[in-house]
Amino acid sequence: MSTDPPTRRSQARQRRSRAFTTSFAVVIGVLAAVGLGGAALTTAQGPRITQVQIDAEAAVAASGSRILFTTTQSLAEVTAEQVTVSPAADFTVDTAGRTVGVRFALPLWDATEYTVTISDVAGIGGGPAATITETFTTPPLEVYLLQRGEGEDTVFRTGLAGDAAVPVFTAPHIEDFRATSGHLVIATRDDEDLSELIVTALDGSDPRTLPLPGDGMVTNLQSADRGDLIGYTFTDADIGPNGGRESVLHTASLGAGRADDDPTPITIEGGDYRVEDWRFVPGTDSVLLLTFDGALTLASAAGGEPVALGNAVVIHGIARGSTQALVERIDGLARIDLATADEEPLAGTAPDLGQPGAVTPLPGGTGETLRVLAHLDGFTVISTDVAVVDADGSARTVFTVPPEDTLLQTCVSPSGRYAALLVAPDMVDNPYDGYALPLPTRLETHVIALAGDAPDNEIVALSGFDISWCQNATRG
Repeated sequence: MSTDPPTRRSQARQRRSRAFTTSFAVVIGVLAAVGLGGAALTTAQGPRITQVQIDAEAAVAASGSRILFTTTQSLAEVTAEQVTVSPAADFTVDTAGRTVGVRFALPLWDATEYTVTISDVAGIGGGPAATITETFTTPPLEVYLLQRGEGEDTVFRTGLAGDAAVPVFTAPHIEDFRATSGHLVIATRDDEDLSELIVTALDGSDPRTLPLPGDGMVTNLQSADRGDLIGYTFTDADIGPNGGRESVLHTASLGAGRADDDPTPITIEGGDYRVEDWRFVPGTDSVLLLTFDGALTLASAAGGEPVALGNAVVIHGIARGSTQALVERIDGLARIDLATADEEPLAGTAPDLGQPGAVTPLPGGTGETLRVLAHLDGFTVISTDVAVVDADGSARTVFTVPPEDTLLQTCVSPSGRYAALLVAPDMVDNPYDGYALPLPTRLETHVIALAGDAPDNEIVALSGFDISWCQNATRG
């Protein structure tokens, strides 16, 4: 072991090393003190917002949108009682780490300022509670409609003002179309008079042809309220005494990587497989279908045991944001909870309000409906009212159709704020076209307010039909 005395160079290195170690320790101590002080200050102030995320455009288009608050602290669980949404909207709330989310059960109203306030927000580490709030404004609604013309049919996009319609897709023969969250799906006819399904972006770009089960006819095209799922019934072109598929229900996904997948048939073992009418069940992969033999069945595209729900005459609809289905049995209208199969009769309206016709459930499953009530003189319709009917049967008329016009369809906007009423004016002098889904050549879509500052008022009358709020095809 060497006992040589240290040199001046080695002594200098030792002094610098001791100085660096001392300085580093001082810096670490200062940073730790600052960090502890900052943490203490944050805890003392309570949780504060660092980021808010909301897609206001998506919030007016579909249910299930969320506003997310990220804060400076990991949070104790926030309950629904702590949350206020103004104007009022149904919601659920969840908490994860530093984030609390408020999910809206239904689409929000368009062109409306919303304020979301959460009170008594506390960190899991203790300290005072805080109130966090955010205000945002939703954009105006845009809708899609179809116009049939001489030699060319057009799907166009427009606002509710009706003065800035933009053509997004044209073809020589369009039978029907639907809009999903990210696509348009257009049912056309080719040169051999066979159905084609063309899928585009919402602005009409990037068209592609969706595979069909074969050569034949697509009918009853529908889209799910959320996602990119569509369905339709399909009949072979060569169906006849020797066989073939008739009115077989198929579903297909339009999502990324799924556009080339074959459609999935939904059939029920035993009984009649042919589907007369059907609906997507909101928020699920299930469908409610009515077969030609009158059997009402709840089935899933993913498989599983179907649920028989007795016999029915008509499926009137399923309330958006719920599992409440309205059907017509032989002995009257009924409301079925598809989650439990519980059923109850639907309250009727007073006889003096008119002869009841089509019934459309309003969103949310509250029991409110939009009903068509015809006033008769013998067997002659002298006028038709459209009324909002409460769960107890009390009615409020929101629109009256004059006797010379005919009401063909009623649809409700996803938020329930508006209704769209398809009217054929001057029906005597309004001939039907020659399509497989025949309709009068002149059609008007009247948009009326059901709720808000000016209920019962007509917002606009648009030329065309098949407004994108509608969940099933127009039947003239």
